[in-house]
Amino acid sequence: MSSGSSVAQIAETLRSEINRYSPGQKLPSNRALVDRFHVSPVTVSRALAALAAEGLLVTRPGAGTYRADRPAVPAPPGDTSWQQVALAVEGPEGPDAAPRAVDATGVLASFAAPPPGVIPFNGGYLHPSLQPRDAMAAALARAGRRPGAWDRPPIEGIAELRAWFARETGGPAGAVSAAHVLVTAGGQSALTTALHALAAPGSAVLVESPTYPGTLAVARAAGVRPVPVPVDADGVRTDLLAEAFAATGARVFFCQPLFQNPTGAVLTAERRREVLAVARAAGAFVVEDDFSRRLGHTSGPPLPPPLAADDPDGTVVHMASLTKVTSPSLRVGALVARGPALQRLRAIQVVDTFFVPRPLQEAALELVGSPAWTRHLRAVAAGLQQRRDAMAAALRTHLPQAVPYTLPHGGYHLWLRLPDGTDEAGLTSAALRAGVAVSPGRPYFAAEAPGPHLRLSFAETAGVEEVDEGVRRLAAAFAEEG
Repeated sequence: MSSGSSVAQIAETLRSEINRYSPGQKLPSNRALVDRFHVSPVTVSRALAALAAEGLLVTRPGAGTYRADRPAVPAPPGDTSWQQVALAVEGPEGPDAAPRAVDATGVLASFAAPPPGVIPFNGGYLHPSLQPRDAMAAALARAGRRPGAWDRPPIEGIAELRAWFARETGGPAGAVSAAHVLVTAGGQSALTTALHALAAPGSAVLVESPTYPGTLAVARAAGVRPVPVPVDADGVRTDLLAEAFAATGARVFFCQPLFQNPTGAVLTAERRREVLAVARAAGAFVVEDDFSRRLGHTSGPPLPPPLAADDPDGTVVHMASLTKVTSPSLRVGALVARGPALQRLRAIQVVDTFFVPRPLQEAALELVGSPAWTRHLRAVAAGLQQRRDAMAAALRTHLPQAVPYTLPHGGYHLWLRLPDGTDEAGLTSAALRAGVAVSPGRPYFAAEAPGPHLRLSFAETAGVEEVDEGVRRLAAAFAEEG
């Protein structure tokens, strides 16, 4: 049982027992509750704090915890209807400007915790058994004791961590240095900074189609228009990319050349060269999201270097992150750029967030410099491949009518093309009723989708048995809808 579920269960138990105590009566001590529920003192304190926040309990330091004298009475709701007008008022760009509404549905879907017993095929992070939790805890403890660990860090990030990201980006010796790196609070923060810095409000930004829903949400929130460019098995269609630049006047193209989300495609060597040539001809930036570089599978071929490694002229703004391969809460990433673009990125980040907390940066540096790091990467590579193979085999057995776009050698998901006429929304609901959470394909498209799809993630599953059971449940839901 996780500490989070323990807190919720203890709070629910005590909530149901609260009427056993008179107003002002003292509850059992924290030690007694620790012994009763067989949890840590921290877990008990968090449960009591949750009930105190509801107004059911009062905690008195040094004295104990008491039932509140009277139940909290919710304040009457205010009238916020005026905000609909204020939030919809047009800016100086006029009625043709991008909508100001922010749709976070596609992003929130990957954070939604399925109900108990539901197999999560909709997640975007590693299962706890694949996370380096002991190594992260040790790294955080060491980081907290480093000299200056609690001082204000350099705005760009601590030098040693920037140098590590520079080495990971690769390229000829000295081509990418710490001076080209800006440490960010994970990949999503890097993406937000990049689009705000590089794309003018009201302009077009070219994106792969389909693409990561968080990209579409960030673009629309920044007041820019995402324009789709189709992807095939070799990556983005560079002929259509050139046409899109010419038709829209866009100056930014967002892409994921390695194990693209959601298709899993890897940009071929020929198209890598073409993407850079097309962008340079258009005077445009390529924002390269290299989110899956540390998610390669054991049997996969050597990975191509990042686009930024072959770009001395600053066309590519490179994004990297440690989050996907570690934990949702280790939000440390980087932007790599050259020239005035780097200064713009730095200015945007300073205005938005100041800097990434130094203890987190120090912990990340401790982690990637420890012997446990390479062991962890090997374990992730093996664990993801086992789950991928199990999902592919289960689909062939239980759901042959759903065809994977490709069988990727890295990443954590499969992209399925469903038979024409399949109701994505209905199938998603039926799957949840059957006990498996999946991601419908529609949120991954900036415009009309060419057909029904599902994205199935295997990263948050406990192992191959759960993967097989999840596909069985999905097949049952498919039969129900069919």
